[in-house]
Amino acid sequence: MFDVLTSGVVPEFSLLAIVFIVWALIWKGWALWIAARNKHKRWFIALLVINTIGILEIIYIFGFGKKELDSSVEEVAETIAE
Repeated sequence: MFDVLTSGVVPEFSLLAIVFIVWALIWKGWALWIAARNKHKRWFIALLVINTIGILEIIYIFGFGKKELDSSVEEVAETIAE
């Protein structure tokens, strides 16, 4: 069987590929969770289909994902105050 880590492929490349895959999966999972929670269907589809090694996901999380989260917290605070 073909083993990527010991097959003559540069080991640093294999390790780097694994690091990028883990990095991208963490950011993608977090961004998809926020998009689904905020009911952003278009963002969810874009984040699911487009692979940018975490760049688009980071932009969404810190740029667009928090706005909905902040406004929902304000709505809950107003409801409690009433």
